[in-house]
Amino acid sequence: MLIASSVSIAGTRVSTIALPVFVYTQTRSPGLTGVVLAAEMAPYVVSKALGGPLVDRRGPRTISIVGDVLSGGFLALIPILYAVGQLALPDRIPLLLLLVALAGAFRGPGDGARNTMIPAVADASGLSIEKITGLDSTFDRASGLLGAGIGGLLVAGFGAPETVAVTAGASFVSALVVALFIPAVAAVESTETGSYRSRLAAGASFLRRDRLLRSVLAMIAVTNLLEAAYISVMLPVWVLDQGRGPELIGLLGLVFGGAAVASSLIATTMSGRFSRRTAYLVGFTLAGAPRYLALAVDAPLWLIVATNVVAGLGAGFINPTIGAIFFERVPRPIVGRVGSLADALAWAGIPLGGVVGGAAVAVMGVAPALGAAGAAYLVSTTVPGLRPEWREMDPAGARPGVGLE
Repeated sequence: MLIASSVSIAGTRVSTIALPVFVYTQTRSPGLTGVVLAAEMAPYVVSKALGGPLVDRRGPRTISIVGDVLSGGFLALIPILYAVGQLALPDRIPLLLLLVALAGAFRGPGDGARNTMIPAVADASGLSIEKITGLDSTFDRASGLLGAGIGGLLVAGFGAPETVAVTAGASFVSALVVALFIPAVAAVESTETGSYRSRLAAGASFLRRDRLLRSVLAMIAVTNLLEAAYISVMLPVWVLDQGRGPELIGLLGLVFGGAAVASSLIATTMSGRFSRRTAYLVGFTLAGAPRYLALAVDAPLWLIVATNVVAGLGAGFINPTIGAIFFERVPRPIVGRVGSLADALAWAGIPLGGVVGGAAVAVMGVAPALGAAGAAYLVSTTVPGLRPEWREMDPAGARPGVGLE
């Protein structure tokens, strides 16, 4: 499961570097650069939300394989069509939008399905949920680190559209790993009967009643929107307008990801020995605003790199905490649909992030846009922690059912 997820995430990270560089270098339009991200992530979020009952009914193994194969197939068309002269921008931007939209629509349920495997993997391995989510986060960070480095180097060496082929190949490899090495027993089957709509409603009802999960998801939705604006538009535009190459984007991704891997390992080995609430809030405070503000004030390169290291150290504590809380609170038979809805809500801001980032850069300029985003990130990651339900994050109050209205 960890290998399949890591390969998929590394490939996705490659395309998050390649696609914005491709669009911006061809069009010099921050708006179009942001629209491409929105075209991919809007179908991703919707399909992930709606795919939860299907994951519970068919099992995560099948949905993961099908999603990866179809998503990879549509992405593979991007370098192929570009090579034969059928994807020149900006004339062919509608075709590019269609391809990334279809890839996102099928990747959403596949990604959600792999997350749903975690409880069964914990049962089979004898490790706690918290250890498994910590390992999953560490592998995810490491694969994001690898993908960022590979993406920056490949774009610089071979070109952006050609590099998207790596993402397509990663999707196929992920599907193959799941097909060959993850048995069907990894599926978390539900015996619940009823229509698709009623099963989806049951997951939504659970989320409405759980105040802590609602609050956490709202906060993550905001930070994901800001992060999408940063990664897809603000950072590439700042780097390219400074006269630097895409390898700098890869370098910043490498140092951020490397620090995040290190802190994820610490969070995994020390699980249960520190306050989840404190680690979560401090982690988020460090993970966002410092990076944005360093670019906004045109800080020296060494300071920009240092803020990415600090941000990575903070980010490594976030996902293990989220995963442990989620799987402790959500009943096993509905984990697929609740998880898919939760992920969709958390990612709901991402499709808007590219559009908001593109509009902000076009209207304000890249430096003021980065400053505004950094300030918004800081506010959004400190204010929610004052709510009383956040005390339920720590083990003494984070048992399933606690905090439900």
